[in-house]
Amino acid sequence: MWHTIFFQPLLNGLIFTYNLVGHNLGFAIIGITLLIRGLLTPLTLPSLKSSQKMKELQPELNKLKEKYGSDKQTFAKKQLELFKKHGVNPAAGCLPQIVQLVILIALYQAFNLVLKADGNLVANLNQDLYPSLQVPQDFVLNTKFLYLNLAKPDLFIIPGIKLGSLTLNKLPGIFLILAALVQFLSSKKMMPSAKAKEKLADKTKTQTDDFASSMQTQMLYLFPLMTLFIGFRFPSGLILYWLTFSLIMLVQQLILTHGKKN
Repeated sequence: MWHTIFFQPLLNGLIFTYNLVGHNLGFAIIGITLLIRGLLTPLTLPSLKSSQKMKELQPELNKLKEKYGSDKQTFAKKQLELFKKHGVNPAAGCLPQIVQLVILIALYQAFNLVLKADGNLVANLNQDLYPSLQVPQDFVLNTKFLYLNLAKPDLFIIPGIKLGSLTLNKLPGIFLILAALVQFLSSKKMMPSAKAKEKLADKTKTQTDDFASSMQTQMLYLFPLMTLFIGFRFPSGLILYWLTFSLIMLVQQLILTHGKKN
């Protein structure tokens, strides 16, 4: 079911887009990511709206936490009352998020098959492509996009720099840095103020608050750093996909925030 419903249609969509844009894999990856993200927008909007409302309510939640933090039962009751008053459902969008994750995993596998394929690329592709999209035996995949070879990591080779016992001879490329930066901005946009959380933790002096505040700050920086680390090994085509996906999410967040202000 996974193969037939998710993986195979997405792989065929990628090859169809590749043919449509003049055999340019970079534009095909951007195009299919835009299409998938657009189709998922009705599913992701509830989650984005819920996150935005939760962020707006954070000052009031902090006041409740400060006032009733020692009485967990009363705090939970007041918190639910606040959510009900403002029409917030913390669980909104959970199921759509799961569907989105499933599709993204299948899309990643499709990209991975194309970008990491060995000499059996034609056979591997035709095994899953619909008859009208199957490629000839002399098919050659164009992996060039700007300065990138999409089948290889986005790295700049530099003269070796000694760092103690280590020698640094590779630096992250432009797309890899942008992917990490956009992910950081998107995560920061979704989170309530970390400083406000830290101040509340100082006031309430509970281990839970300290842990939550610490985890929030760590995750804000951890995922972009993981993107950089993974990007040293992953084909840059996957980084281009992740950058495009993250950019769309950031734009949606900015539009949602701007719409609220107006």
